[in-house]
Parts: sequence; structure tokens; C-alpha cells
Amino acid sequence: MLRSVLWRSKNLAFTRFSTKKTPSLTSISRFLYVESSGNASPQNLRFFSTSPTEENPISSSSAELTHEESDLGFSENGDFGVNGTMAGVGEDGESNIATVEASGDDGSVVAEEVSQFDEEKLESLLALLRSDEESLEFGLKALDVDLNSDLVARVFESQGIKGKNLIRFLKWATKKEEITVTTSLVEALLVVISGDRRRLDAYALWDLVKEMGEDENSCVLNLEIMNELIALFGKLGKSKAAFDVFSKTEEFGFIPDAKTYYVTLEALCKRSFMDWACVVCEKMLKSGVLPEGDQIGNIITWFCKEGKAEEAYSVYELAKGKGKLPPPRSVATLISALCKNDGTVGFAQELLSDLSGDARRHGIKPFSDVIQSLCRMKNVKDAKGLVLDMISKGPAPGNAVFNLIVHACSRSGDLDEAKEVLKLMESRGLKPDVYTYTVIISGYAKGGLMNEAQEILAEAKKKHKKLSPVTYHALIRGYCKIEEYDEALKLLNEMESFGVLPSADEYSKLIQSFCLKALDWEKAEMLFEEMKQKGLHLNAITQGLIRAVKEMQTEGKATEDVNLLAAA
Repeated sequence: MLRSVLWRSKNLAFTRFSTKKTPSLTSISRFLYVESSGNASPQNLRFFSTSPTEENPISSSSAELTHEESDLGFSENGDFGVNGTMAGVGEDGESNIATVEASGDDGSVVAEEVSQFDEEKLESLLALLRSDEESLEFGLKALDVDLNSDLVARVFESQGIKGKNLIRFLKWATKKEEITVTTSLVEALLVVISGDRRRLDAYALWDLVKEMGEDENSCVLNLEIMNELIALFGKLGKSKAAFDVFSKTEEFGFIPDAKTYYVTLEALCKRSFMDWACVVCEKMLKSGVLPEGDQIGNIITWFCKEGKAEEAYSVYELAKGKGKLPPPRSVATLISALCKNDGTVGFAQELLSDLSGDARRHGIKPFSDVIQSLCRMKNVKDAKGLVLDMISKGPAPGNAVFNLIVHACSRSGDLDEAKEVLKLMESRGLKPDVYTYTVIISGYAKGGLMNEAQEILAEAKKKHKKLSPVTYHALIRGYCKIEEYDEALKLLNEMESFGVLPSADEYSKLIQSFCLKALDWEKAEMLFEEMKQKGLHLNAITQGLIRAVKEMQTEGKATEDVNLLAAA
């Protein structure tokens, strides 16, 4: 019973306090302050279960307790705050749950029950959880902590506790009927374990999640928890576990969203689990759910790098239909990947039309890749048409692009077309390089058209002071093919005049031609001497060939002389 009565204008308010002891909690010096208005901080709300009441301010100057009231468990100088707050000490040092009843302006009575914890015991609990104690459950039992949801929440809010200890604590706590796992606790576990990135903790969390997901009466899980768990396994490089979580997502009653598909594909593609990635991709395409542009670009890039260009193209087509175009760099990567297979070059050629603006102006690589693929397929007509389109709309083709066309024309034997492309290069202000001339010379030499090859060589000499060894190599082989060895020898002698040093290969092939076809061992031996002077090595087989031809001709000449003498 209270000795003092508090008056406020028209309303009379009185306050009655009752205390009840709770077992196994030591004393706290005094009650914490809790505002009856319901505006307490979130941390305080964890430990105090309050029912918000109408604000009923009481004048602190008119409230005081007599010595007799101190027997109820309050300090002699205990007082009331302006918003109905209070302070007091437990009667015997035990932790109490204090019930506060106050009459409102309308005469109603509002009760507030406040849970109080032993801070010393709480710190002991936290110290145990932060340790590496193996017998954690035994230690928890020895502490004899009174469990309630507020205490569990306080533990999960504390810093420095490993994920595995939180899981063990949660499993131990949920053996009590009054403690249940909530969504916020699972989310807090995810945050801690994602920060620690310990593989065994992640698997332990996944086991806990599976138990909850397989319980038909459980409503704790949500799709975001599943997504974050997949992402966690992806960061740990555990692609199989990530795929298992994805597979269970629908079993647990959730419909995968764009994030689900993205984090799953990221986990699988980065570890090259492409068979599972293709399964996930197929489900994503069937659902029609796609992430945003940059993430779509990442998916396309991952598939292209793993040789799954067709799957990447399917993703691109769906994204294009939904207006979610990936970044230009991803489109360029897709074009290059499609060009590796003759069957998908057509798709790559179509994608070039999707490049516009800066993406097209700077897109010389994807255009070059398509032209190279068309030339590889001997589709010179479409390749040249694409070059003309580049001249008209950009990007401006360079020597490398023209060389691709020239090379394709030379390989197909259409050397007149190659010369037309050469003229087109010059009309664009480009200077054909040595490679361009060499390709055309090689084409003429293969066909035995050495006069035309000499014309191109003369043009190359006018524009380039230094030629390529490949240029002379093609010409020498061409002359040897038509058995004009003296012309081949002249080319060998003039190579140094244009900055080209003859290699052992040129000498070797020419020596072999003199020995096997011309049977001219003298010139072959002369070339061998030149090689020795220049420090070049001739293999033993070719050296033996020179000796064999020389001996054969010497013996033949000796036999002929004997026959002539006999006849005389």
C-alpha cells in the first residue's frame, strides 16, 4: 500500500507495486528505467516486455515513499520519474519481475511486467560462448541460466561469438518449451557466419535450416534466408552445397526469384560446375525471371568463358525480349564466343546489329571476330560485305581486317579479288603491310604464277625497305616447284639487301632441290660452304645427300670415261 497520493489537475492516480521472485537469478542493485510511453530503445525492449499505455505524467515533486514502504523491496529514496518510471532494489537480492499497475485518466488500470537479468551471470554466459570450450552444453547447464526470448535475443546481439557456438546455444536453448527459433535469430546467424566464412559453421547452419524447412509446421524460413545461404556457399567455393540449397528452395515452398538464380549461377559457374549451371539456367529461362542488366551480363560472360555460348545466347534473347539489355562488353564477349563454332557464327553476325553508338564505334574486336569466322568458313562474300558495312557505318576497318579478306581470297585462289581488296585498302588511306603483300605473293607462288608474284614483290619493295623472310621463302619454294633453280638462287642472294637474313631452312630446301631434282651437287656444295661461313648448321641427312649425289655423279663420269676409252 502506498502512503502518498499523487494528484494531477482533475484526475487521481495511484500506483500499486507487487513483486514476485524468479528462481536462480542473483540480485540486481536496482531496476532499469523503462518509459511507459513505449518509446524505449530497441535494446531495452529486448529485455522488457511492455504494454504501451497512454502517457500519464506524474509530478515527481509530489511522490515520495515512507520508511514503511521500503519493506516492499524499494530503496528508501526511491522515486517516480516524470513518465511513470521507477527505481528499486530486490528484497533478498534475487532478480524480480516487477508488475506496475497505474490508473489512467479514464480510470482504467494498465499492467506492465518487466524482466530483469543478472548482468554478472549474463557476462559469464557471453564469456563461455566466446570461448572455444568443447563441452559447451555442460557449461551452459552449470550456469543455470533462466532462459527467455529476451535473453536469447541479447546473446545473438552480442559481438565476438562464433557462429558454431551460437548454433550450439540455440539448439540447447530450444530444448526448453518456452524458447522457439524465430526468423530474426536465423537471419542473425546468417550475418555472423557470413562474416566469419567458416565452412563447417556454414554446413551446420544448413543442417539447421533443413530441419526447419522439413518441418511442415515451421514458418521461420523465408526466401531471403535461402538466397543468402546460397550466396554464402558460393563465397566459400562450395558449389555442390549451393546447388543443394537451390534444389531445396522449391521443396520448402518458395518460388525462386531473380536473386536466387543469380547467386546460384555465380556459385556454379565460378567453379565450372556447368552441367548443374545449365539445369539452373533452363529453369530460369522457363520461369521468365531474370536479374537486371549488369547481372545478366555477368551470367552471359560466365557461360561464354566455360564454352556454353548457346546457353548464353538464350539468356541474351530472353533479356532482349524483356528490355533488359546487358552491357556492351558482355555482348562483345558473346559474339566472340559464338564465332568459335561454325554453327553459331550466324547468330554472332546478327548480334552485330544490336551494337550502336559508342558500343559500335569501339566494337572493332567483335566485327573482326565475325569476319575472321566467315573467312574461316570460306564465306568471303559475306565477309567482304561486312567490311563494306563497317566502312559505311563504322567501326572503321584497319589493316588486320583487310588482311583477313586478302588471306581468305588467296587461300581460295581468287587472287584477282585479293588485288581488289588491296586497292580498296589503298583508297582508304591505308598502307598495305608486308604481311598483306606476302599473302598475295604466296597465293600466286602456290599456283605457279611467278611473274604475277614478282610484280607484287616489286610493289612491296617500293613501299617497304625491309621485307619478311616468309616473303622470300614463298618465292623460293615457288621457283623450286617449277624447277627454276637459278631464279631461286638469285632471290636467296638478294635477301640481305632488304634486311632479311637467310635462315638454315632456306638453304636446306634449296640444297635439297639442287641434289634431288637438278642433280647439281656443285651448287649444293657451294651453298653448304656459304652456310658454314655464316655460322648456320646443315643437318646430317642433307649433308649425306650432297655426298651421295657427288659420289654418284663421280662414279657415273668415271664409268663414262672408261666406256669412251674402250670404244676408242
